[in-house]
Amino acid sequence: MAQLQIYSDTNKGCIFFDGSTVEPKFIGTIVANLKPDEDRIVVKRTDRLAIDGISFRTLFKRLNPSRVQNEEGENLVADLGYTTQQVIDYINGEANDYQVNSTVPLTSSDVVNFTLDSTDTTILVDNGDSYAVNTIQAVANTDGHIDIVKHTTAGVILGDLRVSNAQIGGVAVTQTLTTAVNELNSLFTQTASAGGVAPVITSPTTVNMTEGDTLNYELTATGGVAFEWVNIPQGIATVDGNNRKLIGGTQLVSDTYTLTARAINYYGVDEEDIDLVIATPPYSNTKSIEMFNSDYMGANASLLDATLGRTGNGAGSGDAWTIAFWYKGSTDVSGQTILFYGSNDVTNGAHIELRYVGGNDKLRLRHGSGNNYLQMTTPNDSLPAGSWKHVVVTYDGGTTGASSGSLSSYYGRFAVYINGSLQTLSNTHGNYGWSGAISGQNLRIGRFASGNYQKGGKIDELAVWDSDRTANVSGIYNNGTTHDLDQLASPPKHWWRMGDGDTYPYLQDNGTANNCVFEMYNMTAANIVTDAP
Repeated sequence: MAQLQIYSDTNKGCIFFDGSTVEPKFIGTIVANLKPDEDRIVVKRTDRLAIDGISFRTLFKRLNPSRVQNEEGENLVADLGYTTQQVIDYINGEANDYQVNSTVPLTSSDVVNFTLDSTDTTILVDNGDSYAVNTIQAVANTDGHIDIVKHTTAGVILGDLRVSNAQIGGVAVTQTLTTAVNELNSLFTQTASAGGVAPVITSPTTVNMTEGDTLNYELTATGGVAFEWVNIPQGIATVDGNNRKLIGGTQLVSDTYTLTARAINYYGVDEEDIDLVIATPPYSNTKSIEMFNSDYMGANASLLDATLGRTGNGAGSGDAWTIAFWYKGSTDVSGQTILFYGSNDVTNGAHIELRYVGGNDKLRLRHGSGNNYLQMTTPNDSLPAGSWKHVVVTYDGGTTGASSGSLSSYYGRFAVYINGSLQTLSNTHGNYGWSGAISGQNLRIGRFASGNYQKGGKIDELAVWDSDRTANVSGIYNNGTTHDLDQLASPPKHWWRMGDGDTYPYLQDNGTANNCVFEMYNMTAANIVTDAP
């Protein structure tokens, strides 16, 4: 998930949103709150309400607190342990705590000239600063001078501007304090004039799309003469010859993107935030991976050390794991590796292997090394060739060796479910099981150390948990209907869709870890097939 750094710059008096398309905002002009009924944050501008009298302008509709970082790049939730409310308090603190520091005091020799830009949307100051119209205000202070403040917050931007030194378009204001303040505010506040009516944006302010869709949006306004866009996300562009129309967006990921639209005429400006809401595509399962001969997939095994690995002879639930997948076996009678995790040295080093035993059409689980292992096998014909079957394998994290008197306990650490039903396993061992650590040097689908490849088998929806999900097998199996595993109360740590949403040769990790990508070896895009459970 993309990270978002939110922090304030005390020198400039602004709050920044690095990693988003939202432009910096003045300190004191935004507020963050909890979105009702959701663990999400709403961030809104407060400087617009008192001016237009209509509504707040939303910067983030559903900000995930786990995205937020501070200026040092520390994630507030993952690194600092913040709750959602603490993240909200952090944003509000950064947004509102530095108003005094942003003041520029003026002396009797400081002349300040204000002008309106050619679009009638921005107030230009001859010191190089600029402010959107309707966001600043002139007020008379107790010393008989003029303060330029942030609208609605009274945070002083320019302090003690002498009436004699205030100019509009290079011309001195009227040398009466009250009149000078009114003249400046007339410039700062751009609304309808006696000569006509300001434009009104009439096109929708919310656009809903799904990931992969193409945007086709046209800005319309009653009385609009010129149009501008701010905060257009990368991948979206205006159409040549018609800057009111936006197209593109097929590469945008699910999120809410806020674009600012401005309609302008000779009498005023209307500004609206256009929320582009990109939804995650609805779940569908249409593909799987088919493997022949030397085909296999590999990934960085160390990324699963915290999930499938352990540092000793099984310390308990912290070492537990669950593996689930759909499998369609071939008619070949050889032993064919489905999943391998563990050491390069399969004779002396520990590993976890799931193997399809062709001919007998069953699943074999081996845990340990070639010399010291537990081996558990499902009944014959439990994985019939040519049929999709759902498999769940669990390990409770307990000890797995190496005492002859404890073998039954070791075997009992493991369970295999096929189509939601617990299997009666046939058990064998080598030297009473494995009592040591397991760590990943290889992580493969479809290959053992140097052989036992698949011979036409297909695999789909492979998922791994870092806990024993025995109590949730029925929910994972879902009565034989594939479903969005991310919606489970305990979603998988790693989850590979095996074709859906993937682009050859990489298979993306859709689990909560979201960090382990499989690469297809000795294969082509044709190995991603449209045969799915």
